[in-house]
Amino acid sequence: MMLGMNREKSLDAMRNREEVFDFCVVGGGASGLGVALDAVVRGYSVCLLEQNDFGKGTSSRSTKLVHGGVRYLKQGNVSLVREALRERGRLVKNAPHLVSELGFVIPVYRWTDGPFYGVGLKVYDALAGKLGMGASRWLSREETLKELPTVKQEGLRGGVRYFDGQFDDARLLVDLAYTSSLQGAHLANYTKCVGLLEENGKVVGVQVRDEENGEEFEVKAKAVVNATGIFVDELRRGEPEMMTVSQGAHVVLPREFLPGNSALMIPKTSDGRVLFAVPWKEVVLVGTTDTPRDEKLLEPKPLEEELEFILSHTEKFLGRRPKPEEVRSVYAGLRPLVRPPNSGGKTSSISRNHTIVRSENGLVTIAGGKWTTYRKMAEDLVDRVEEFEGWEKRSCGTEELLIETSGADSVEAFVEKEMARGVEDVLARRTRSLVEDARGAAAAADEVARQMAKSLGKELPWAEDQVSQFEKLAEGWVVPHSNGWSELAE
Repeated sequence: MMLGMNREKSLDAMRNREEVFDFCVVGGGASGLGVALDAVVRGYSVCLLEQNDFGKGTSSRSTKLVHGGVRYLKQGNVSLVREALRERGRLVKNAPHLVSELGFVIPVYRWTDGPFYGVGLKVYDALAGKLGMGASRWLSREETLKELPTVKQEGLRGGVRYFDGQFDDARLLVDLAYTSSLQGAHLANYTKCVGLLEENGKVVGVQVRDEENGEEFEVKAKAVVNATGIFVDELRRGEPEMMTVSQGAHVVLPREFLPGNSALMIPKTSDGRVLFAVPWKEVVLVGTTDTPRDEKLLEPKPLEEELEFILSHTEKFLGRRPKPEEVRSVYAGLRPLVRPPNSGGKTSSISRNHTIVRSENGLVTIAGGKWTTYRKMAEDLVDRVEEFEGWEKRSCGTEELLIETSGADSVEAFVEKEMARGVEDVLARRTRSLVEDARGAAAAADEVARQMAKSLGKELPWAEDQVSQFEKLAEGWVVPHSNGWSELAE
């Protein structure tokens, strides 16, 4: 009997399983859930552990784009762009309820830039092959202003339009978890891998702790996959560190800052990154930055200099600087990057290709990569495990696999169908309230906690604690008071 997303049943299956799992995946972000889905579709027995909620980290904090990466083409990484563009096309077909086509316009202020961008984007179109979207083309000044009504008009010559994909990252992640469960995988959030089990120097499973009640138990598996994103080095104890991180920050504004249906793309900013202003749901996302960070945090916060960078570019290209009360939310995510030798600490130039490494004890780690290529990353990982273990090769079944959705549309349904365990799970990831409006999400926390307490059989103190925790979290999604901006409580 196939299981839905039921945490208690999944934990019971892990505790009481007599046979050894084929795969135990540690990490419930895009990489981990991609691996779980690929493996279970091939017919392997699979369990997955996530120390917090699915997508708590990097995977829910993107610019919400499914794209090849125009800037990677400029860097000469043609293979990554080609792979990403083709995965973009597959994702549009496999998750049409969450992924859609979006037009992007590059405003041109120097005549010499038009042909340069135009030729590059024709190459971008060609690399997508049969899975491409609409063709890129030159826009006149009038057409550019129609697409981007608020863009800076002084010196505007025209624009270049191309197409890429847009999605809801956290919702896709929840749907990947749901689809994996339907296929027979056993998944559990708030379940931490606290150690590896070894016999004769080889990994044979993991030590697990249920973070909700502190219970510990063992899970045996033939292959243990480390898909913990920025935290991969924690399981690779005693080995050289392979992970470095960079922070990407975003500012969320009302749609009036970009009222058209197209996104704005600035191909080169002062830090060498591409900057986007993207219409998404009822808001506009502006970002992102690329700031090297030393700390690896589950809840990173935008730095003041990152916010200033984004706000100054908003003023430069969209006409005016947002007022404090107009900023709906700010957020940051940490990119997991595999540092090559002699990178010199500059993260913007580090490749977004993924890396698969097998340790001497048999632990298999997947690191790096990007959201758009999560499916191909998972395919490569499972292929490699089959090679490592000497298993008979099984064909990948995810290229055309439709991603299912639970259809949950209420707090009760998020709890019962999608394993939401706390207020943050509902307001940050099952819905995107925290991203769209941090103050509004905080105001809704009390009612959400009340409904969740009823569904989960919790008492009033639990609900009060949940509200307090969420309000504290939401404060970090509002611009810092030291910038002269209003705090959440004001």
